[in-house]
Amino acid sequence: MTKLISWNVNGLRACVGKGFLDFFRQIDADVFCIQESKLQEGQIDLDLPGYYQYWNYAQKKGYSGTALFTKEEPLSVTCGIGHEAHDTEGRVITAEFGDYYVVTCYTPNSQDGLARLDYRMEWEDVFLAYLKELEKKKPVVFCGDLNVAHKEIDLKNPKSNRKNAGFTDEERGKFTALLSAGFVDTFRYFYPDQEGIYSWWSYRFSARAKNAGWRIDYFCVSESLTDRLVSASIHTEVMGSDHCPVELVLK
Repeated sequence: MTKLISWNVNGLRACVGKGFLDFFRQIDADVFCIQESKLQEGQIDLDLPGYYQYWNYAQKKGYSGTALFTKEEPLSVTCGIGHEAHDTEGRVITAEFGDYYVVTCYTPNSQDGLARLDYRMEWEDVFLAYLKELEKKKPVVFCGDLNVAHKEIDLKNPKSNRKNAGFTDEERGKFTALLSAGFVDTFRYFYPDQEGIYSWWSYRFSARAKNAGWRIDYFCVSESLTDRLVSASIHTEVMGSDHCPVELVLK
């Protein structure tokens, strides 16, 4: 069995102060991916015995950033998706293993007033093309904060959020297209009708206490890996960030 975890930590240094290492040790993942580290190189010295560490930093300080920690040394590791316009914000790391690739991704937010929606649409197309290129060699497991709630079931208040970042028709359409291109949303694979399970809650309006959340953190896999899916779960009990960790177990 291989256990994979993905967590948008919303600032790793802050999260470390709120129990990150306790969860990390307790969950004992084979591969642990994070998004939104908000770090530059040398700003944290994370002691993770038994793990190889890989980091991708944004050029802008205190912004974005991803990391991947793995017990097994990958065959290769790459940062970014090979497009200069999309590779300055530290959003993607790809680790190649024997049977598949693992990709951690922090998808750009469309922002207030949808200021970045056009950029986001470009990103979606380039990222999907990148995944399909990887798939020519071997299957893909990709995870992270994809900044979209796909269906109405994936957020508490779909009606009032219809035109807000993360739930626009455009963003949802791109996620539908991604699944149609041969990928599986693993949580929905196991729980097609499960309501009320979310992975992100606003810090405002006591949203987490009321469970007024969104499911925007995912593990998706190439369709060819579906026979290896054991379980998918969302650790709503874990605090330390405005997101909670999500998990996938493969055989």
